Amino acid sequence: IETCFSPALYSFYEDKEKVVVVVDVLRATTSICAAFAAGAEKILPISSVEDALKAKKNGYILAAEREGKVLDFADFGNSPDLFTPERVKGKTIAYSTTNGTQTINMAKSAKQLLIGSFINLSAVAQYLIENPQPVLFLCSGWKNKFSLEDTLCVGAIAEKIMRSGVYTTQCDSTHASIDLWNLSKANLMKYLEKASHRHRLKSIVDEQIIEYCHTPDKVTVLPSYKDGFLINIRQHKNLL
Repeated sequence: IETCFSPALYSFYEDKEKVVVVVDVLRATTSICAAFAAGAEKILPISSVEDALKAKKNGYILAAEREGKVLDFADFGNSPDLFTPERVKGKTIAYSTTNGTQTINMAKSAKQLLIGSFINLSAVAQYLIENPQPVLFLCSGWKNKFSLEDTLCVGAIAEKIMRSGVYTTQCDSTHASIDLWNLSKANLMKYLEKASHRHRLKSIVDEQIIEYCHTPDKVTVLPSYKDGFLINIRQHKNLL
């Protein structure tokens, strides 16, 4: 297992023979998982505002934000509660965010790209345990800066798969992620009062949404990148 704390460091890692798990807890990877749990067919991850506008003009339903705020031409924004079955079931959604979708597109050449979050933590862990192969966790962060919530999520997943005995690590950042997770997990929301992005979103996002984003195993989906889109590759019935 390896862990990359920022997209700015991604070029220092080899991804061709690794499964890359992109994590953006607040809120892209959480919302992607919520969208598939609500029945979305596919998600088109878009990096730029210009391409988001093109997708909208091409007829896609568009969920998009920058700096946490909905783009004025988007159909809706970035919170997981907005991806309702009424909006997304059976549909392809174009999606563009400040950090997460750019990180996804950065890593799309990996051997396999998975979407990880607290809300699908066990789905990710079980898949990795059942399909053992080198793993690189990639934190989306905030504008290439370190993100506490993404790192804690990586620590939670990494600890779970290492407990299986299938994985080991000699990666300092993975050990640090696990240590931070063990430090915080007894009272995660209290610990996350330290997280800058939580405070950045306080005036925009309801606290219940923040708590949802940090609640393990709310959904059982496993989004993966294929041929330009994210799809749900696995619906678990029995999670770890």
